[in-house]
Amino acid sequence: MIKSLNTNSDDKVLPFQLDVSDIRGRMARLDGVLDEVLSQHDYPPMIEGLVAEMVLLTALIGQTMKLRWKLSLQVRGNGPVRLIATDYYGPTDDGQPAKIRAYASFDSDKVDPNAKGFFQIGKGHFAILIDQGQDTTPYQGITPISGGSLSACAETYFAQSEQLPTRFSLAFGLSKESDGSSGRRAGGIMLQHMPTASDRVAIEEGTSIDGLLRAGDILDGDENENWKRVNLLLDTVDALELVGPLLDPSRLIQLVFHEENPRIFETQQIKFGCTCSQDRVRQSLSIYSAKDIRHMTTDDNKVTADCQFCGSHYSFEPSTLGFEANLTDENEPGKK
Repeated sequence: MIKSLNTNSDDKVLPFQLDVSDIRGRMARLDGVLDEVLSQHDYPPMIEGLVAEMVLLTALIGQTMKLRWKLSLQVRGNGPVRLIATDYYGPTDDGQPAKIRAYASFDSDKVDPNAKGFFQIGKGHFAILIDQGQDTTPYQGITPISGGSLSACAETYFAQSEQLPTRFSLAFGLSKESDGSSGRRAGGIMLQHMPTASDRVAIEEGTSIDGLLRAGDILDGDENENWKRVNLLLDTVDALELVGPLLDPSRLIQLVFHEENPRIFETQQIKFGCTCSQDRVRQSLSIYSAKDIRHMTTDDNKVTADCQFCGSHYSFEPSTLGFEANLTDENEPGKK
């Protein structure tokens, strides 16, 4: 694993609010978390960039929600990049970190290393799923792949599904220290206009080329002018300032948006975390019959499963699986 840079502002999300323009924001910087996510797999650089962008989006969006359990982002397409999935688990208690995990599924034989990653997703959809835990109904919002980047897909989702003007500015790369060590680093800023009294608008014919709402379709008058002004300020932030680590996030927000009366709030720590376990895998296999389990059984009489997120390997005795299981083996091999 590559050694990551380590600063006090990394692997955290910083909430802020711009009082003059009635806009809330988040700034995230990730290094160790991103390193753990990406080191679980041997992704080509183009896939690493897509996963890093999704992890940043997930961290920023997850922190804006009053989440009791899990937020998931998914991108599915018909191109060489078939799936990018992330999960964000809200803190279990005050002061505890949130957890994040991610993985990508792609056809290595069809991926073009010279093409831009986003356009190898092809046609498909961008989805946000919110699960608040037991005894609640999960929420799912879906919008088409559009806009030329994963960030643009997320912006379209909030405009179309939530009717909240939203903007992301993200950066990802490798950093090197004077001792020769290097690490993956990513940083980003999210801006979102606060809901107004008339928080629902109709989609008019000809609103946009693809019929999807954009920020300019939702805001007008002073609100639209405020939104444009703050976006111009965000455009002055370059990639090195986003990924750091030389300029502290709170200082960067103060410098860029000082005329907007920024208020800085307490940061939220993020760490890599996976919820897979032997019990969860066993439960997922409980829908299969004994005949199905036999088809999954290897030559050495084991049923195995691998976690796509963290790479954990599980091995089970076939007779302990499925809804027709007839044996519980306490000494059964589990996670490896």
